[in-house]
Amino acid sequence: MEGNPPIMRRSALAAIAAIGSATLLVAGCSKADDNKDGNGGSSAAANAATKGVVNASDKKGGTLTYELSDVPDSFDPGNTYYAYMYNFSRLYARPLMTFEPAAGSKGNTLVPDLAASKGVSSDGGKTWTYKLRSGLKYQDGTAITSKDVKYAVERSNFARDVLSLGPNYFQQFLVGGDKYKGPYKDKSAGGLASIATPDDTTIVFHLKTAFQEFDYLVAAPQTAPVPQAKDNGVDYVKNIVSSGSYQFQSYQDGKQAVLVRNKNWDAKTDPLRKQLPDKIVVNLKVNPETIDKDVLAGDAIDLGGSGVQAATQAQVLTDASKKANTDNTYGGRLVYMAINTKVKPFDNVACRKAVEYAINKVSVQTAEGGPIRGDIASTVLPPDIPGYSQADVYATTGNKGDAAKAKDQLKACGKSTISTNISARSDRPQEIDAATAIINSLKAAGINATLKQYPSGKYFTDYAGVPKFTEQQNIGLIMMQWGADWPSGYGFLQQILNGEAIGASGNTNLSQYNNKAVNDLLAKAIGTQDDTARNSLYTQIDKQTMDDAAIVPLTYFKVLLARPTGYTNLVSSAAWSGQYDYLNIGVASK
Repeated sequence: MEGNPPIMRRSALAAIAAIGSATLLVAGCSKADDNKDGNGGSSAAANAATKGVVNASDKKGGTLTYELSDVPDSFDPGNTYYAYMYNFSRLYARPLMTFEPAAGSKGNTLVPDLAASKGVSSDGGKTWTYKLRSGLKYQDGTAITSKDVKYAVERSNFARDVLSLGPNYFQQFLVGGDKYKGPYKDKSAGGLASIATPDDTTIVFHLKTAFQEFDYLVAAPQTAPVPQAKDNGVDYVKNIVSSGSYQFQSYQDGKQAVLVRNKNWDAKTDPLRKQLPDKIVVNLKVNPETIDKDVLAGDAIDLGGSGVQAATQAQVLTDASKKANTDNTYGGRLVYMAINTKVKPFDNVACRKAVEYAINKVSVQTAEGGPIRGDIASTVLPPDIPGYSQADVYATTGNKGDAAKAKDQLKACGKSTISTNISARSDRPQEIDAATAIINSLKAAGINATLKQYPSGKYFTDYAGVPKFTEQQNIGLIMMQWGADWPSGYGFLQQILNGEAIGASGNTNLSQYNNKAVNDLLAKAIGTQDDTARNSLYTQIDKQTMDDAAIVPLTYFKVLLARPTGYTNLVSSAAWSGQYDYLNIGVASK
């Protein structure tokens, strides 16, 4: 998932790795057990939230505030692919499975949510059956049924002309998924036959091929139930029917969302949620520096979870008291630049290799905030995702680029110079700075790139994620950040490398990379039961992609979060790209 944290997501990550900066290694454990009543919002040590719950409390009441520098792709659980929205949406949309609210790699543990237990596999991994918990209700008191889960999957995966922003795994893998037109066009009562609902609490998925990681797939918000009678397509976002512990009180597009307690939520049906704040406010299009200021004051959480701005980073790292309230961790994400294989001259692999050699990755790392914000990358898979194997196909001295080698590759593709455009998100200063550093590197090799900025809320729907747009606008290079949809090589690679994942809008395979060998390896991997054998296939996919120069890995992302002292139950989870788990955050007394 696109990580803006991306996710998309949705980023379910393999592990929280060792902290990369010695300046943040402060001795001490979380003070979680010392503040059970939540009074005062006491401070803990640096990185405490990566090891346990900071300021643990069951105290109810207060208003919890989130702030975001732009707008999310959508609050609709069936039409989003940002990691932070996968995280946040669980407050009002319960998927079949989810991740345990726990620190670090423990946060990767799958647990049943709407389902009563994990899926039961049969037919060699081609059939998966789930039973729902009893007593489940929507915010209006009506019963949640398996038919609502079936409908949610159908609308999110098969109506791509209406809801295009999420991944389409179900469409790719369900029997008949290539022919079904979705519930808005299909007026029959039965819907897609390969999703069966033999009774109101049972749902069965019939797949074309074995899918050994299917429990991870149903942890996506696309399986959160939607009552068909209340769905009005893309406008459902204006009147979402809650299945979680909170419901929408108001929603102003591009401005604010306000959630309050769902009175028909029953803790007896939900062992995960605590329903602590009275109200949850999400303020949109807030200046990034303002967000940092509010977070440091203990009054807000950065919904995007991408970490503090560069100026704030220097501020918190040079002040011992501020540094003690930070969490620095790998996010299981890759910051990279996609090379658009459909935009000339980058349809020629030698021209793509010229770009690979030309870039000074140290300058990019510096633009992003230095080593504390990411290690220099040379592979598609980050070190904390299964299948990673150290390699550097386009090695240069000191990772500072090699203009001579780049020019040799330009010559091999019949060019002496190239003129192209590079896209980045206008509300992400570090991404813009990184793109600017890349432009300066490329210039020395005769590759002239012009920066094009687009808002992150529309980056995939209207701009970088629309192949026709990128081709028409000569956007050959596209800035991107990606985290695994779930903690495996497949969860990381499928939506950015598989040719079948390319979409007309909402596309995340920004390279438009469509290599049959890679597609076949992905298909083979997901049907392979043995973990070691499956991971070796992911390593092969990584190598092939780098040989084809479809992606320029820049840094293995690290996040530096400022921990707001005004809130309770803060835990940095691997399942959410190192973000704080948003499920049970409460408000401390002041």
